[in-house]
Amino acid sequence: MNSTMELDRKAVALFAPSDERTDEELLLEYRDRGNREAFERLVHRYERELYNYLRHYLGDAQMADDAFQTTFLQVHLKCDTFEPDRKFRPWLYTVATNQAIDAQRRNRRHRMVSLDRRFGAESGDDVTALVNLLDAQEVDPLDQLEADERARVVRDAVDRLPDALREVIALVYYQGMKYREAADVLSIPVGTVKSRLHAAVYRLNEALARSPLAENE
Repeated sequence: MNSTMELDRKAVALFAPSDERTDEELLLEYRDRGNREAFERLVHRYERELYNYLRHYLGDAQMADDAFQTTFLQVHLKCDTFEPDRKFRPWLYTVATNQAIDAQRRNRRHRMVSLDRRFGAESGDDVTALVNLLDAQEVDPLDQLEADERARVVRDAVDRLPDALREVIALVYYQGMKYREAADVLSIPVGTVKSRLHAAVYRLNEALARSPLAENE
């Protein structure tokens, strides 16, 4: 009798309209049957609520959007570990909170690297020069247009760099890697990383010198 009732319950869940199925039924249907519509329904059901939670938690819209995406990626990857007698919502929020914490750690490391480069032991070398070029911030709001134009010129110059120089900038500046880490990724000597970074800084300075901004200085 109990097994018959259980089969009836599963049949009703399977053919019920999406909005009438519980979160748990949707996740188990995706896990057991690979029903993409069930997964999409879950994402849609929590889209506003979970994003707002992450937005308040992180205080940054882009970080919240990224954390939302990685949360449901984790739901996809970990759905096999979901126990049928658990509630989906608290499990989802646990996953989302962990993703938010990871995002904060990554962001904190990025800020610490930036501060270290501005005031730390590497000041005065090519890394500091690169930070000044790529990450300069104008204090006076009246200079914002000039700052935007400067940023555009530098971005265009970065895009025109040879791949070898652009790779070093991406790893050392944007990813915050040390010289040794970048060298390991690129399978080149540390000295080559330094020389490529120096060449990139030189070319970016040249691009700024040729831009209309130089005439106003």
